[in-house]
Amino acid sequence: MTSENVMTVRTERTPNPNSLKYNLGTTLLPGSSANFPTAEGSERSPLATRLFAVDGVVAIFIGPDFITVTKDDTKEWNDINIGVAPALEAFFESGESVLKGAKPADYKEIGADTADPALVEMIKNLLEEQVRPAVAQDGGDIIYRGFEEGVVYLEMLGACSGCPSSTATLKMGIERLLLENIPEVKEVKAL
Repeated sequence: MTSENVMTVRTERTPNPNSLKYNLGTTLLPGSSANFPTAEGSERSPLATRLFAVDGVVAIFIGPDFITVTKDDTKEWNDINIGVAPALEAFFESGESVLKGAKPADYKEIGADTADPALVEMIKNLLEEQVRPAVAQDGGDIIYRGFEEGVVYLEMLGACSGCPSSTATLKMGIERLLLENIPEVKEVKAL
C-alpha cells in the first residue's frame, strides 16, 4: 500500500477468547455478512482464503466493516496477528472483491409454511433493530432461521459461534426481549 492508502486496523477483544474482531474502517459487505466456519468453501472469498492461510486460523466471519478471526485455542494471538497483517495488506493491494461468484443457496426457513407472516416480520424487526447491532459490536451476527410452535430459531455467527457467553446472550438477552414484546414467542433456540 502506498502512504496515501494506509489502512488503520483496530483490533477488539470479543466475549469469545478465541475470536478477535478487526475493525478495518472500510466497507467490506454493505449491510451483509459472510461466515466461513471452516476453510472448506472459503474459495468464494479471496479475503477469507488469505486469512485461512495463516497458521492457527480456524474460522472467519466477514461483517459489513469488520472481520472476526477465530483461532485454534493452542495458538497465541501474537502469532496469529503476525500473519493476519500481511494477509490483509496483500488482499487490499490485490483489488479483489471480498466475495466472488454466486451466493450459496438460501437456508430453508423453519416454519415458513405455517408461521404468521406479520408475526415473523415483528420478530425480524426486533432482531434487526435491537439485537444484530449489539452482536456486531462483539464481532458476530445472529441470523433469523425460523419460527415454529412458539420457538424462534437463530443461527449464531462469528465470535458468537462457540462463545462461552453465547447461551447467556441467547437466553437472558434475546429470548427475554422477544418474550416481552411478542406473546406468541415461548422460547429461542440456536441452530
